[in-house]
Amino acid sequence: MPATQESRSLITTSVVLQQLHDEMSSDHVTLGWLMSRLHKRSYGMIMLVLALIATVPGICIVAGLLIMIPAFEMIAGKPAPQFPHRIAKHPLPTRHFAAFLRRAIPVLDYLEKLTHPRWCGVVEVSKPLVGIIVMILGSIVVFAPIPLVNAVPALVIALISLAYLEEDGLVLLIGLLAAIFVLTVAAAAVWETVLGVKWLSRL
Repeated sequence: MPATQESRSLITTSVVLQQLHDEMSSDHVTLGWLMSRLHKRSYGMIMLVLALIATVPGICIVAGLLIMIPAFEMIAGKPAPQFPHRIAKHPLPTRHFAAFLRRAIPVLDYLEKLTHPRWCGVVEVSKPLVGIIVMILGSIVVFAPIPLVNAVPALVIALISLAYLEEDGLVLLIGLLAAIFVLTVAAAAVWETVLGVKWLSRL
């Protein structure tokens, strides 16, 4: 069956991350090197890493801004994300990235038991929509940098990214529905704030 053949041929994300961990320089890594190793998975992997980083207070704004770059390029239909040269070549200490991978790989290995390639057509045709939703969620991370509040859209981006990496159209649809829910709640909160400001201005 085609789905079975796909699931056998697709190397899981945790295996790809383990390969990156084993091939990293002992000194530093760069986004440019990371993207050159990921090829067609670069969109999903970069967004997944940045989304997980965005859940950490203090650096969520930077991560949220960086997420918008691959999201915009997904909308534009580019085959792989292209960060500005200065960002792509900026050295990142290997020890920090390696520590992140050591924590992320076991979690992904568990999650991959629940995901597998299915409804792959959904993954391909929804690429511009995914880019738009990820960009909006990224803006929420940036403009609402409050612990726990900004973690919610970041985790939804992570779910969408994982589905994209594993070519799982069903999980991708679940992630998009979760994103719509988060965006609806955010819009309602903004509307309530506007109404509150108007009410206070009349006092």
